[in-house]
Amino acid sequence: MEIKVVHQILEWNEDCSDGIKADLKEKKVCLINVMGSPGAGKTSIITSVIGKLSGKYDIGVIEGDIAGQIDAEKMKSLGVPVVQLNTDGMCHIEAMSIKNILPDFDLDKLDIIFVENIGNLVCPAEFNIGESFRVALLSIPEGDDKVEKYPLMFQTTDALVLNKYDMIRYFDFDEQRVTANALDVNPDVEIFKVSNKTGEGMDEFVAWLERKIDA
Repeated sequence: MEIKVVHQILEWNEDCSDGIKADLKEKKVCLINVMGSPGAGKTSIITSVIGKLSGKYDIGVIEGDIAGQIDAEKMKSLGVPVVQLNTDGMCHIEAMSIKNILPDFDLDKLDIIFVENIGNLVCPAEFNIGESFRVALLSIPEGDDKVEKYPLMFQTTDALVLNKYDMIRYFDFDEQRVTANALDVNPDVEIFKVSNKTGEGMDEFVAWLERKIDA
């Protein structure tokens, strides 16, 4: 008799993720999963992007944190609908959490939902959440070895944003090393050099987002 092996958590999560994708596709809502380490600049990048896209799209935000609602308050000040998701110690967001949150939004009045995932380069990469596509942030101060240390994060993303690029002159950061490693694990990844402080690279990144959203 054949023994069936079931990978419970990930298979269950994939089924839920696929259901979310189908529901959002019907509503024509684009879900963008933004990932990166604590302090990589996820909140700042999302707020800047919202400022550039808000005239064209209606936007909502899901803020993922282990605790608190500091970032959600920042998003609320922009006048966009936001839901705080506290994982109470879990290092990632799962699809079921997104499914449970979506009814809090009027999906008929939204074009985009940004999900700021938990600050972590490991667990979030393993769990699909029904996203249309993924954006991974790597800030210059974090160092140029992160793609080699945490390949899955960069293997599964659609865009790699080298954030805080204005600080590259102050750090021993080998940009060519990061680019080569990223393209090695993910030949299709788009790489952007962005400074939220100076605005460098933001227009190119936002233009790419618009193409992905419209598609």
